[in-house]
Amino acid sequence: MTPKERAVAAFELREPDDIVPTFELQFQLADELLGKSHVSQEALDKAGPKERERLLRENAEIYVEEAEALDYSIVALQYGPGGRGQNMIETIREVKRLVGRERLIGIGADGTMSIPNGGEMVDLAVRLCENPEGEKERLEAALNDRIEAVKPLVEAGADTVLMCADYCFNSGPFLSPKMFREFVTPYLTRQCAAFREMGLYTVNHTDGDIMPILDQLVEAGSHALHSLDPMAGVSLKEVKKLVGDKIALCGNVNCAILQTGTVDDTIADSKRALRDGMPGGGFFFTTSNTPFKGMPLENYLAMLDVRKQYGRYDTKRLSVEG
Repeated sequence: MTPKERAVAAFELREPDDIVPTFELQFQLADELLGKSHVSQEALDKAGPKERERLLRENAEIYVEEAEALDYSIVALQYGPGGRGQNMIETIREVKRLVGRERLIGIGADGTMSIPNGGEMVDLAVRLCENPEGEKERLEAALNDRIEAVKPLVEAGADTVLMCADYCFNSGPFLSPKMFREFVTPYLTRQCAAFREMGLYTVNHTDGDIMPILDQLVEAGSHALHSLDPMAGVSLKEVKKLVGDKIALCGNVNCAILQTGTVDDTIADSKRALRDGMPGGGFFFTTSNTPFKGMPLENYLAMLDVRKQYGRYDTKRLSVEG
């Protein structure tokens, strides 16, 4: 199967014919892997038309080199410049030219309420209590804006949307389940429906302990849920049992282990994730966040080596030893 075909199988809750698909929301280790850096927004801002065209082309080539080297099914265009403007449109077109039908192209877009930063948290709490209808108007406007912004990106060739809005701390959701149902779930449901209508596959990402709102996240209608955070106590095995027949799951090799553990630690946790997530399909093998700056590349490549050895459906290697 092609990388794209593996992803489509997982989104459709099927087993691929060969190997479990993999991707990441971002890959921040291009320097370490390829000896190349993604172009900065500052460099693009300073560039003339011809130089800007060259930089965007080179940036797209780095995205594709990463995907080919790591066997990603989705080329996620979230790290580096882009946003919602012409830069992103041109990057999508160039990546599409390079990958053709081999891989999906993912963009980042989410108009729902996420955990605010410390400087805004008190103000948001006050608005939710004192003027909930006004806050809903703001949420409506933000959602409509994001949906409209995605349309030209789809026309350029994007076919997957990575919806990244953190809703939870390690101790649980920022909003109570009751408030989440009022201020997030209706908007997330509309967002998923709008993106699906555009023909996009949808991946819903949030870190933290999602268990109190798991039913609402599934109900909202995304194709897949990321990242099933083990550092917040979320069990991939449990989530698979509860909702694995309703939504594809992405995860959940522990980033804390990838960052500070040994290669042997990484191998053990990677086997655990495959053992918990693979049976029955509907699973993407990913980290529990992203391969971020400072994570040893050696550990991340060891994780992917485990996938090559044990992440296969065609040889039925599902009884991975711990």
